[in-house]
Amino acid sequence: MTRVAFQLQVRPELLDEYLARHSPVWPEMLAEIAAAGRRNYSLFLAEGGTLVGYYETDDDAAAQAYLAASAVAARWEAEMGRFFVDLDGRPDQAATALTEVFHLEDQLADAGSSAASDIDDNDTDNRNDTEGSAS
Repeated sequence: MTRVAFQLQVRPELLDEYLARHSPVWPEMLAEIAAAGRRNYSLFLAEGGTLVGYYETDDDAAAQAYLAASAVAARWEAEMGRFFVDLDGRPDQAATALTEVFHLEDQLADAGSSAASDIDDNDTDNRNDTEGSAS
């Protein structure tokens, strides 16, 4: 699974309208997002109009291609494009991707593997010490 986060800047004078357009999003657009394979999709708005989006997908290139070919997504994105500052292209295709620097579950899994490895190493060391002293 791939986690994707992106950032856009909403024009401050259009914030209220932008929020209204997402309450609710067109049902057919929601269906297209799901059909593209994007799930756990969220948008977060910070002060000043900074918008951060997040979703998960198994194949982001395929999801983007699906939405790029979707007539529903094209219509939605054509209407949404005017809300963003310095955006060259459709919002769903041209948003600035963010670099992931931390993911709790990944680090816990890595720490668990390291802890298990440390236990195995200690266990091997203990067996070697025992074997060495028994001779």
